[in-house]
Amino acid sequence: MKQANSVKVWDPLVRIFHWSLVTAFLFAYGSGEDFLALHTWAGYLILGLLSVRTIWGFIGTRHARFTDFVRRPAMVRQFLTDTLQFKARRYVGHNPAGGAMVVALMLSLLVTGFTGMLVLGAEDQAGPLATWFSSYRDGWGELMEEVHEFFANFTVLLVLLHIVGVIAESLINKENLVSAMITGYKPDRSRH
Repeated sequence: MKQANSVKVWDPLVRIFHWSLVTAFLFAYGSGEDFLALHTWAGYLILGLLSVRTIWGFIGTRHARFTDFVRRPAMVRQFLTDTLQFKARRYVGHNPAGGAMVVALMLSLLVTGFTGMLVLGAEDQAGPLATWFSSYRDGWGELMEEVHEFFANFTVLLVLLHIVGVIAESLINKENLVSAMITGYKPDRSRH
């Protein structure tokens, strides 16, 4: 719902993707081995969401496109340095650090999901990759489980850093970024 003096930033697909991914990751991480079916389906949902978001990153609306927020590492470093000195410029879409976080989270979740499918195939002879392990299973399951758990925990670290970044950016720019990811709108400061 548009508010006075606001600009549309996040389209419905980006917002639904974001909150669906949050929910699916919470279910996947929280269910683990105790509720394998829920864990597996949450993982499949995450991979499906990532597929849709990747496509949308090329054909979506302006601020959803990777070309709008994926920046060179030097630009990300400069933005972080400027932020620590309270002189970083405001971005309507993702800032360079936020864009880097989007990419890092997507890659970490992709590795987590793929290694999860490998674990399921190697240890339980189930899932879409089970045929890869029909004749040879020894060692792969444990190795992939270690990699899967590492990237799941690494994703949690990235999520925590993401939350810190959102809070910091909200305070620095005096705008509620969580609200923007719900409504799709941010304050329009182009006229100020």
